[in-house]
Amino acid sequence: MKKKIELDTGKKVFPLILMVLGIGLMLATWIARLNIVTVVCVAFNCIMAAVITLSLIIKKKVYAPMIFAYAAASIGVAVYYIIWGADAGFGAFTSGLAGFASAEHPLLTGEGSFFTRLLGNILLVLPTAVSLWGLFFVAKAKINKDGLKKALAAVMSVLLLGTSVCYVLFMNLRSKPNTQRLWDGHDDYLNGVDKNANGESPNVLFILMDDLGYGDVSLNGAIYDTPNIDSIGEKGLNLTNFYSAYSVCSPARFAALTGRYPYRGYADNVIYPTVDTLTPFAQTRIFNSIEMGNNADGMLGDEITMAETFQAAGYATGCFGKWHLGDYGEYLPTNQGFDYFYGSHHVNDMTPFYHVTEENGEWEIVHGTDELKDQSMATQWIHEEITEWITEQAQSDTPFFAYYASPWPHAPVFAGDDFDGTSGMGTYVDCVTEFDHYLGLLFDTMEKQGVLENTVIVFTSDNGPALEGSVGDLRGGKYLAYEGGQKVPFMIRWDNADGALGEIGTERESSAVLVDLYPTLVDLCGITGNGGQENYMPSDRVIDGVSMTSLLKDDTVLHTQEHPILHMKREVVKAVQYTVPTEEVAAMYPDYDFDVLNEDYVTFKYFEKIQNDNSAFWDKNRKNWLHILTDDYAENYNRTSVYPEIAEQLKAKLHEITDTFKANRRGIIE
Repeated sequence: MKKKIELDTGKKVFPLILMVLGIGLMLATWIARLNIVTVVCVAFNCIMAAVITLSLIIKKKVYAPMIFAYAAASIGVAVYYIIWGADAGFGAFTSGLAGFASAEHPLLTGEGSFFTRLLGNILLVLPTAVSLWGLFFVAKAKINKDGLKKALAAVMSVLLLGTSVCYVLFMNLRSKPNTQRLWDGHDDYLNGVDKNANGESPNVLFILMDDLGYGDVSLNGAIYDTPNIDSIGEKGLNLTNFYSAYSVCSPARFAALTGRYPYRGYADNVIYPTVDTLTPFAQTRIFNSIEMGNNADGMLGDEITMAETFQAAGYATGCFGKWHLGDYGEYLPTNQGFDYFYGSHHVNDMTPFYHVTEENGEWEIVHGTDELKDQSMATQWIHEEITEWITEQAQSDTPFFAYYASPWPHAPVFAGDDFDGTSGMGTYVDCVTEFDHYLGLLFDTMEKQGVLENTVIVFTSDNGPALEGSVGDLRGGKYLAYEGGQKVPFMIRWDNADGALGEIGTERESSAVLVDLYPTLVDLCGITGNGGQENYMPSDRVIDGVSMTSLLKDDTVLHTQEHPILHMKREVVKAVQYTVPTEEVAAMYPDYDFDVLNEDYVTFKYFEKIQNDNSAFWDKNRKNWLHILTDDYAENYNRTSVYPEIAEQLKAKLHEITDTFKANRRGIIE
């Protein structure tokens, strides 16, 4: 006799275990409040759909506890995104090509509201809910025709499988950050900035290249010419020992804009697009919240950026080129202190990639959506935008802060038709020389508009080169904590400096780092707070950078044991670096008479453990390595055996910093 399809409400062990797991996952989503738990939930439901279908085929039964297990996990996910979701609630049905905060799509874009998230998540989960409960009621119902009941059960089980997979593809994957927020301190600081900027205040042009190596400018020894870049150092200062705060893109940008090491903002790796899509790149929708941690999808909005400081002081603020710190909501550039943004939210080797114009958190695509295929016009387009914007500001009494974040020479490199093939050295150099050409045109425009002399111009790079480019005589490159990964060009020019830069056209040898830039610009531009407090910086959080003004003026040593330079990778402090007066070293080793001790200062760098940069010995690590950068900037020799006590001091400092980071992730000052 053939078995009939029936609903089993008994207390069999395996179905009950699954029900307990489903309820446990539901509770875990609400307690942990992490995106990764919701991913586990939907994976569990896909497995449950398969198990329910197999039970129907093999046992001719639909087990009620399995239905409840699936329902519990689904409720957990839906409620999670209704309460803690960070978008409007419609998942992948929200097109990334429409603009996530466009006023033309108020119900489908941006953070939305509780009600849009409620509606959106109900619509997303509805197909699986209908399939699940349809199967439940079919199994429970008394249908005289057994064939009809089997057919209905089969249809419902297939629908459950299909809708479960579809839910994975279309679900929400944006959550509000689950970390201690610093909004009160953020707002208090910005409200305290004195709004006294005027036509006499210095403008700022901060130029940040992408993957440009230390040896990629002719002032630092490049084998090709970059005359307009060089002019910044020739008419200002060239810092020969300047470091990015990280050896990869997004973290370095975080450090530059906040004056804080990226660990404090969960920004220790490349930030990927979160655009909802069904392409093979759909995994990027969840990647950030797992890789960065605590659901962060970019630079958290409660971080205080230098753009916000200048904006609060009364400056017009614009960002041009590559953002790479988030692509929706609180992570957008115009929600982080910029009045206007033109460029790409993403990096040029990721999908999607396109240029946008953005104001007030609302953006729209320009030039089409296929720019990943041909980026040869990028330099010209960005140049035209920043030139037009600076020209507009020059005709007003409002000073400007312009962040010129070139996407070059990050791979894949492109050059415009007038430059492609002209250097004889390949597209990489064509690309850099094209940027240099347009930079010269920008300087010409600024001079004609009468703003060049009173503009603080800063030029540097986010990290060392990757596939091409020159680190000079340094070791390593991008994404490595060696010198070639973080030591980058740095030049600063200010024609109206009035002595603030010391002797013009000279070099500074003392070390500085990208987190120093924010307090330096606040200092140079005279931004005050609370009615005149000079060098006004946030006080509710650790600012890792220190003002470089004394270094710029007379080459003062900044980064001593109290303020070391950190070399980090993926949330790990790989090396610490600081400078020590030679007399202190000589006192520790009175019998030594080495040449390096004839200098006034000695700069040490210590690795507790670092991967080998020689690919032939990829499985080897350098452990307990002490370098003296004063005479060995290529990091060729381990000096631990010569200076063991100093190595121990740096090791202790490394551990102290690591422990401090772990104990106070966001660097909150009580």
